[in-house]
Amino acid sequence: MLTTRSSRRSTRWLVGISTAALAFVLAPVSPVQAAPGDAGPVPVPSSNGLSNKGVGAISDADRDFVIKVRLAGLWEVPAGNMAVEKSNDPRVVQIGKSIAAQHVVLDNLDRAAAKKLNIKLPNKPNGDQELWLQEMRDANATTFDQIFIDRLRAAHGKIFPAIGTIRATTRNDTVRKLAQEANQFVLTHMTLLESSNIVDYASLPTAPAPANPGSGPVPVDGQMLAAASSSGGIPGVSTTVILLVLAVALVAGVITSMRIFRAR
Repeated sequence: MLTTRSSRRSTRWLVGISTAALAFVLAPVSPVQAAPGDAGPVPVPSSNGLSNKGVGAISDADRDFVIKVRLAGLWEVPAGNMAVEKSNDPRVVQIGKSIAAQHVVLDNLDRAAAKKLNIKLPNKPNGDQELWLQEMRDANATTFDQIFIDRLRAAHGKIFPAIGTIRATTRNDTVRKLAQEANQFVLTHMTLLESSNIVDYASLPTAPAPANPGSGPVPVDGQMLAAASSSGGIPGVSTTVILLVLAVALVAGVITSMRIFRAR
């Protein structure tokens, strides 16, 4: 009698535990999300940990990069100052003021790097930049904003991928540090310009078509990571299938255990 009661209690406990485990396994899994108040500013990678001793070979591309950073400041500082003077849009005025002030800081970093690496820098904008500045001087209050925003956005779009190439390939630590710093400035300026909401994206140059689509190493992007997480890290197997297999195994274990207890 005692053995029968004990067997029944054990069976009930086993069924209860199995039911709870089954419910846990089949419960929908939601991604972890931060609370609304947890959102903070986007972190900007610091260049403080990079050495800056002028050590390492300097390529022609490195020299050209240092010169281009100088040229950017030579025309974008006066362009930003013109935005402050000529624009009637407070947002464009603030964008011009911020870009001009930040380019002064970047120009100081660039001139320090050039001095360390013995690279001669220009003292005036190039021909294209002079034309852009003259176009802004000739513009009236109605046409200035569009010209200012589009010219600077196009220029930043050209230098942005060049910075990435130098950052990834240079052998010189000072150039590497400058590329890291310049990347932060340029990305900030592109974002500022786009915040005007008047960028003519259709006029921007498009990326060249790849020579061999799909060839070469494939970088891991957000979509690939999401696909991996949805399958539990097992390619080609969905989370639902895995959970069903576990559920069937769990039920089979419960049935087998109940039979064993009844046999006793």
